Amino acid sequence: MKAWTSPYMAWVRQVQFTQMAREATMLDYLHEVDHMGERVKRLEQAITEAVKLATPAVQEVVKGLQALRGIAEISAVTIIAELGSITRFDTPRQLMGYSGAVPSEDSSGKRTRRGSITKTGNAHLRRIVVEAAWSYRYRPAIGPDCASDKRECRNPSRRSPGTHRCGSRNAMPGWRRRARTRGRSSPLWDANCWASSGPSGSRRKRQSRSRWRPDKVQEQKQRQKQKLSKE
Repeated sequence: MKAWTSPYMAWVRQVQFTQMAREATMLDYLHEVDHMGERVKRLEQAITEAVKLATPAVQEVVKGLQALRGIAEISAVTIIAELGSITRFDTPRQLMGYSGAVPSEDSSGKRTRRGSITKTGNAHLRRIVVEAAWSYRYRPAIGPDCASDKRECRNPSRRSPGTHRCGSRNAMPGWRRRARTRGRSSPLWDANCWASSGPSGSRRKRQSRSRWRPDKVQEQKQRQKQKLSKE
């Protein structure tokens, strides 16, 4: 049973203590949890109403961001609120530099060394983007916005072009998804590669993790035999 889920809360509500002090403390905690849950629902409803009253250009950006996995209405609105106008960034490098999700630089002369991300940009934007990026670890699935019976997507921004189906059903096969993500340390790999690319915009080559390769082992054995034979 996972914490803070509906079955978990149902189990907590049926727990009873013999001491009055503990019982009062638990009831106060449960009341606070319910209060915060209602507050979150009110704020989410207010954000939904604010999006409906926004300009058509802002509404289109909100719908476009929701086409990405891991980004729903709240995440899209947060990104727009932190970025403002996305068109003010000329290149992806400027956008990633604003969020602080670019690798730190410690290069000198011919030596090139890059470390962890700088975290010198907008912390709120970086947090929401990183949380959304973690969704790419899992297999695409149909979310709560899609009907369970007819598999018809209720959110127009998540529909596949020319259909009423959810775009997640037209996802790439598992073997292709694993091949594309093999060797990457985190979901921010693409962002770091685009941000650290050269003036031509070409993506920096990925440094794959070291793996055991039978062909390399055979080559090493042959080299050792040649050295022994020469000696």
